[in-house]
Amino acid sequence: MNLIAYGIVFKAPQARCLWYIIGIHREASVNHNIKTPLGLKDVNKLRSGDTVLLSGIIYTGRDALHKFLFEAKASARLPVDLKGSVVYHCGPIVVKEGDGWRVAAAGPTTSYRTSPYISDIVRRYGVKAFIGKGGLSAEASESLSKYGAVYLSAAGGCAQVLAESIVKVLDVYYYKEFGPPEAVWKLEVKDFPLLVTIDTHGKDMHREVSSLSASKVAKAIKSRE
Repeated sequence: MNLIAYGIVFKAPQARCLWYIIGIHREASVNHNIKTPLGLKDVNKLRSGDTVLLSGIIYTGRDALHKFLFEAKASARLPVDLKGSVVYHCGPIVVKEGDGWRVAAAGPTTSYRTSPYISDIVRRYGVKAFIGKGGLSAEASESLSKYGAVYLSAAGGCAQVLAESIVKVLDVYYYKEFGPPEAVWKLEVKDFPLLVTIDTHGKDMHREVSSLSASKVAKAIKSRE
């Protein structure tokens, strides 16, 4: 069964995904199959507008984790090494099954709230990619280019479909401290469908769309004068 939401076509199994964002279609975009952990070479080849099928290990992280990482005096306090990692801005719905867990839904949360912490986290911990929706502040976006990381957009409103790309819950950290939604879930994913919207070369699709929208609104207002 195919699911079309927010202009994104998902096919089961999710062997590929096609993206159209607010009328902008990148004819020259490239499809990438990448696997974690990521290095600078991996992220540098990704360009805004490219599609990605991500496999490997990712970590969920919302407001609580970003604040914790920002305030932590040493990365040695962490139970995992975030160098080369991918952090997913997501508070998944996770169901206990026997001795393990199953992710029932895993849609992205708005990333903008994490903007004040992004630069420091990338610089100190070596995170190479963030997944979310809505993009980041201009300052946070520029820091990705400066330190060599990317922002990957996941489709909002498709939480159950995205969960189909999660193979297994490998572990969970800070469950008691942060609570289930804010906890850090270590997930194994396969062919997780994403769109590169902020790259290491200074391109930010979110700002492009915002600028284009503002221009169209201005023209519409002027035409009514």
